[in-house]
Amino acid sequence: MVIKNIVFDMGNVLVGYDAEIVCRHFIEDEEERARVKTAVFVSPEWVMLDMGVMKEEDAIEKMVSRLSSEHEKEMARQCFAHWHEYNMWGIDGMGSLIQELKANGYGIYLCSNASVRLLECYQDIIPGIELFDGVLFSAPEKCMKPQKEFYERLFERFDIKAEESFFIDDLQLNIDGAAACGMKGYCHTDADAAKLRKVLESALK
Repeated sequence: MVIKNIVFDMGNVLVGYDAEIVCRHFIEDEEERARVKTAVFVSPEWVMLDMGVMKEEDAIEKMVSRLSSEHEKEMARQCFAHWHEYNMWGIDGMGSLIQELKANGYGIYLCSNASVRLLECYQDIIPGIELFDGVLFSAPEKCMKPQKEFYERLFERFDIKAEESFFIDDLQLNIDGAAACGMKGYCHTDADAAKLRKVLESALK
């Protein structure tokens, strides 16, 4: 089956992401920074935000409840309020790669686990976003990768076929979930656009 569509994940594929950056901006003490980072960014609430099953105001209250001092709680609130301003950046070379794929006639799609916060700012962050034929974030759909329902939503929403699509994600678990739905893919873990270009050149022959 000929591949007609390229489906991208966002974090660590199109966009670099590091939760440490916003924490370093607001918090000087290393131990305090680690506690706040864990409470906010390594939390069940973070996953629930990506799932779209929790409001931000409820999530941050749960997050700060794990912290002991008032200063830590305030720093957690600041980090949570501003993370999207600090933690993400477009990966070099991805914009030109997307331009090449689009020029060669491929449909370009985004399929990412992301909270509703990203709906407000993703167009300012993702390289080549103006060339995408469709964008699917998990939170509005109330499901996420690697759930079968999320991939099926992608195929249905944009009227594309799994067997005609190629998926790029930084987690093998998500690649496996796509494969279970009939969509082949590649686990891209090193943020190297030149390497990804070579992988696609081989996969799309």
